[in-house]
Amino acid sequence: MDVADKPSSGYALGPPWSFKGRALYQLHLVRAETARSFIPKEFKLVQFFGYTLGGFFLAHYDESPAGTFDELVVIAGIVWNPPTSCAWAARVLVNSHDACSHGQKEIGLPSRVAMFSKQRAQMMTETAKNRHNGFLNIFGLATALPTLREHCEIRVSEVNDSSLTQLCSISMPAVVPKSKPSGVWMGPVIRMSLPSFSGQTLHNPHLLKYSCQIQCRVRAVEAAKVSGPPKRGANEDCDDVNINTDNLSIKKHEEDETWRRSISVLLSKPILALEFNLLKMQVEAPTVVVPSSRENK
Repeated sequence: MDVADKPSSGYALGPPWSFKGRALYQLHLVRAETARSFIPKEFKLVQFFGYTLGGFFLAHYDESPAGTFDELVVIAGIVWNPPTSCAWAARVLVNSHDACSHGQKEIGLPSRVAMFSKQRAQMMTETAKNRHNGFLNIFGLATALPTLREHCEIRVSEVNDSSLTQLCSISMPAVVPKSKPSGVWMGPVIRMSLPSFSGQTLHNPHLLKYSCQIQCRVRAVEAAKVSGPPKRGANEDCDDVNINTDNLSIKKHEEDETWRRSISVLLSKPILALEFNLLKMQVEAPTVVVPSSRENK
């Protein structure tokens, strides 16, 4: 899908801002040291044995204040500010200039304009062991058979001035878009609130908290496979940047580190993938947060 060229005035009608579509919410075990680099020192990172819970939220909105667009939210981890724990977004990619601007200025998100390139491909995978070989399965003698499965690959590339820089590719079993009920069971209807912290960005220096009220059909699905970008050339490696004499080089070095850590989050170990269908989401206006005096050690 091409980046939207025409801005929309839909955001002026909110809050709350309403979205309809579908999404994949995939939870990963993210190294605490990686997640910590994104999170303000005022917040404590929720971690166990050196890991926190991060991952990504990949959505396609058929209806929104900015019209139809795609979104990839890279979630660094879970932070704690008594009495609430919330997710922290490390990077947000959208193929809508209007949605990007709104995310940066109003919600305090690290939003960037991106291109979402989608294609279907067949991949050789192994099926589950033949159900008719139940007796052999008991002894582990049944074999898994290779089969061709259709996958959807979504390549996400950031728009930097007039150039594109690929962030990742996400491959998942191809499904027919579920914009209306069908014969396929899509899981139970659930309602939930996903609170998040944001802010301390170039466009919004405040620490903020906002809530997403969600209603959807949800079911557990096979985890998507994420791959990073092609290897970058030596002239793009931040190790070659002179960070001592040039402020622009310092900025590039810091951005390269943020880029690398965002990819590390995406490539971390998935533990659960949830498919949201018939998604209806309302995003409330953010409020300024007064951090707890207790800092993360």
